[in-house]
Amino acid sequence: MKSITRAMLIACLVLPVIACSKEEEPQQVEVAPVAVPTTEDKTAWNAYLNDVAGRHMEGVNNSPYVYLVPPAPAPAADAPPADTTTADGDPTMSTPVDGAYERLLEKAQQDVARGITRGNLLIFAGLDSARTANLVVASFAEVGAGTMNGVRVLFIGSAADSERVKAAVEPTGSEYVFIDNAA
Repeated sequence: MKSITRAMLIACLVLPVIACSKEEEPQQVEVAPVAVPTTEDKTAWNAYLNDVAGRHMEGVNNSPYVYLVPPAPAPAADAPPADTTTADGDPTMSTPVDGAYERLLEKAQQDVARGITRGNLLIFAGLDSARTANLVVASFAEVGAGTMNGVRVLFIGSAADSERVKAAVEPTGSEYVFIDNAA
């Protein structure tokens, strides 16, 4: 009887120590993706783009190049209609000068023309998918075939613009990734 009591006492003392020494495997919690912003709110766009970049960083060695395309400015109330022409037949400018877009386009063209090396990520996004696609196509217009191998290019826009962007990006050797902003 003494041996059974001793065995029970030892078991009572040892089992909690053994149970505590077991390492619990950390539970991996899948974080829900951030929703695509539907406004011009820069804070919401930054949160969204950080989330997207984090999900596509595999094999990327550097900070991503992010191009957030601003929406087109609203035409001024006193602006002429789009089909107005001058006396000599030249069409007049129907929208105001968009300095933010022009600066971003120039920056993107310079970055791409300078050469993006293997292991980099380029992200193009904006509220206006067609405008974003125009910026991507214009940025890649002068890039030589096969000069951007190992570079990942993300286009966040609508499916209607995806093929046009893909046709401009893929000849460079870049990996093209489309993210539907309607999702």
